[in-house]
Amino acid sequence: MRGPAKTLSVMLTLRTLAVAGIGALLAWGLNTPVYMLLGPALAVSLASLGGLRSAVDPRLRDICFVVLGVAVGTGFDRDALGTMLRWPMAFLFMAGVIWAIVILCRIMLVRFFRFDARSAILAAAPGHLSFVIAAAGETGSDVARISITQSVRLLCLTLIVPFVALAMGLEVSGNIAPQGDPMSLPLMVGVFAVAVLVGLLFRRLSVPAPLLMGAMVCSALAQLTGVSPGVLPSWLVLPAYLTLGALIGTRFSGMTPAHLTSGLAAGLAITGVATVLAGAGAVPVAWALDMPVAHVLIAFAPGGFETMIAMGAVLGVVPGFVAACHMARLLVLTVLLPAMLAREARQDQSVSRLSGTP
Repeated sequence: MRGPAKTLSVMLTLRTLAVAGIGALLAWGLNTPVYMLLGPALAVSLASLGGLRSAVDPRLRDICFVVLGVAVGTGFDRDALGTMLRWPMAFLFMAGVIWAIVILCRIMLVRFFRFDARSAILAAAPGHLSFVIAAAGETGSDVARISITQSVRLLCLTLIVPFVALAMGLEVSGNIAPQGDPMSLPLMVGVFAVAVLVGLLFRRLSVPAPLLMGAMVCSALAQLTGVSPGVLPSWLVLPAYLTLGALIGTRFSGMTPAHLTSGLAAGLAITGVATVLAGAGAVPVAWALDMPVAHVLIAFAPGGFETMIAMGAVLGVVPGFVAACHMARLLVLTVLLPAMLAREARQDQSVSRLSGTP
């Protein structure tokens, strides 16, 4: 990154974080649950829609993901490890829920919001945003409208999930800092160093959210083996959540209210359908695994990969369960979306042959 561009990136980041900080303070003053995440996300989103250019420097973003990964990993214990053998059933239900979300949302987007069939499939996808946008460009779909619809879904689920969990009886406090004895500085440095190396390896292997997942795996292993007991200090974790909230809000940077209007209703509609279906799938899984429904709902919620994992840790859900379910969601979408797009392409070809169109 050259000098002027680097300076611009730093200034944009500082301005974005300042807005995020104001949002966090307001959310804290209003006693909002998970205020350090929700406040920044909403504040930066509104500022971006108001015309403020917002961005977070990629280097700070990567640091944020490593810190959050280590923080989430410290929540692993041997009791959590013992429940892993029962998780495959949850993945089967997850696959069914994802299929139902894509099918129903696709029908709704075509019938009520006048999406073309391919754009509807991609806009209905409950996650895997990078793949969705890339596929939209390659298939000639409406990239802008898909992006807006997906951004609305991500923001809405970030804002909704804590309140849904609260309504379902889950204790949701404003304090999102890890509880427990702090990790010693030498061990913390060692965990971070190994976490970065594993994250870079995961990136080469095309693992989703590689830095966060690599850090979470390293931290979890360190906790389970007793190598580095303890939690990260709040002065590291709280800014990481604030940065994550700011990142969510930057999705609306450069988006005008007119652009937002074109995808707002569709985004709200697919969010509602996805939330209801995720809740319906969470109930039998929670009963079978003897887990609170709210915990399984967070694992099934079709929000942002990094956001849902971080939020699950804040709300006291078994970190490995949330991460595994959201990883399974991405794997299912990796298979399901290309298959549905290919089927749509075959149908288009059949119609063209019947009508004599070249």
